[in-house]
Amino acid sequence: MARTDAIVLGAGIVGTSIALHLAKRGLSVALIDRRGPGEETSYGNAGVIEGNTLFPHAFPSGFGKLLKIALKQAPDANYHWSALLRIAPWLLAYRRHTRPEESVAYAEDMRPLFARAVAEHEALMAEAEAAQYLRKNGWIKLYRSDAAFAGTARERDFASRLGLSHRALSGEEARALEPSLSPVFRHAVHWPEAASVSNPLAVTKAYAERFVKLGGVILRGDARTLRRADGHWRADTGEGPVDAKDAVGALGPWSPDLLGALGIDLPMAYKRGYHRHFRPRGNAGLNRPIVDTEFGYCLAPMEQGVRLTTGAEFADRDAAPTPVQFDRLMPAANELFPLGEPVEAQPWLGSRPCFADSRPVIGRAPGQSGLWLACGHAHWGLTLGPVTGRLVADMITGATPFCDPAPYSVDRFAS
Repeated sequence: MARTDAIVLGAGIVGTSIALHLAKRGLSVALIDRRGPGEETSYGNAGVIEGNTLFPHAFPSGFGKLLKIALKQAPDANYHWSALLRIAPWLLAYRRHTRPEESVAYAEDMRPLFARAVAEHEALMAEAEAAQYLRKNGWIKLYRSDAAFAGTARERDFASRLGLSHRALSGEEARALEPSLSPVFRHAVHWPEAASVSNPLAVTKAYAERFVKLGGVILRGDARTLRRADGHWRADTGEGPVDAKDAVGALGPWSPDLLGALGIDLPMAYKRGYHRHFRPRGNAGLNRPIVDTEFGYCLAPMEQGVRLTTGAEFADRDAAPTPVQFDRLMPAANELFPLGEPVEAQPWLGSRPCFADSRPVIGRAPGQSGLWLACGHAHWGLTLGPVTGRLVADMITGATPFCDPAPYSVDRFAS
């Protein structure tokens, strides 16, 4: 029987960062996953560390927009009929939480995490010798119409009040920063305080290697085997069972598989997303991620090529892939940037674990001594992985948390 101070279940960017932070504080830690570090949900994202983020992704508004989504014609959203009725209450709650007053509350609650996101990544990258993957030149959001740009006024005003740097650009000014973009948009906003990475998988693996160098162990195992045994938490692995006083569930979209068996029911839904890499045509290139806001996709320069990420698809987590959004957005993407041949034969699919208030759950699990949760990071798993790791390590070791963890407590779901 192996015994450690802590078991971390889930080796995505969040779980790996938690394990690393605990190991940095001298704890013996076992990081357990059925796959290698970073090979599931953490692999597929735009690679942006969103230190600039203020508001949650807004629920679509306007009859025309909602009609296109309903008719499955929207490039930035898709759904499966089989899942729609089940998640309808969640969608209504999400709509309520993205109203203006709730969005401001979200910004205030989440700012302590977003404000430290880039710095926490930088610190871990320096230790893990992964700084070569980091770009600190921000990202650019493009607006094809005057109306779309005008709709950002509230966000930009709020950012100015908080001292967050941003710069409104004309189309010509944006193309001076990104010469390969075509003049199909009228406005842009450059958010320089965001950072990005050229290979999210390599970053997570580098953090995992640093964890091992500090004495941590990475084991293959099924998180669903976690149980109480002899006064400890016990999980089965390919190398035998592991016991620990504390266990952390950082399983992303697979969290319900573990928590349901422990009697913990969290109101999680899934925003599935796809990506595919393309070779640029000719000498075209990108210096930073670009968001085409009115079509809901991102183009991000990666080591594998230019990564095109889609908007959200509402479907059961394990439902068959339906990458129809590519057909809807590819004309716009090719109009904006000269995409060449795809690198992979098929798009990649992953599921983002989301709560309706867009906040993660970080903290103690209800009714389970020594069990901690870190899940539901939605669109910001890469962004918030290291800062979540620091906060969880603060709480487990009894240190004073660097911020108030109450807004992320599971207690907010108590009826």
